[in-house]
Amino acid sequence: MRKPMTKAQLVAYLAEKTGMSKKQVGEFWELIVMTAYKEAKEAGQCVLPGLGKLVKQDRKARQGRNPKTGEAITIPARTVVKFRVAGAAKTSILG
Repeated sequence: MRKPMTKAQLVAYLAEKTGMSKKQVGEFWELIVMTAYKEAKEAGQCVLPGLGKLVKQDRKARQGRNPKTGEAITIPARTVVKFRVAGAAKTSILG
């Protein structure tokens, strides 16, 4: 298995495929990312068609254990961000 593309490699690849400059592709990529963050923050989720969706989810407080001492602790409630992969992406990648 080869190494995954870096952001610079991805931008260069997209620039080559679209005929756009690397700067334009980089700015467009940043716009997509910032829009996804903003939408997930405000609406609770952001769908990226064909790829998946970012979902903001609330977790309840729960009991846990300190692995070092074994002492019982309470893990406080918090909000987390999850990414759910689209079915089309799973099918395309896994076959």
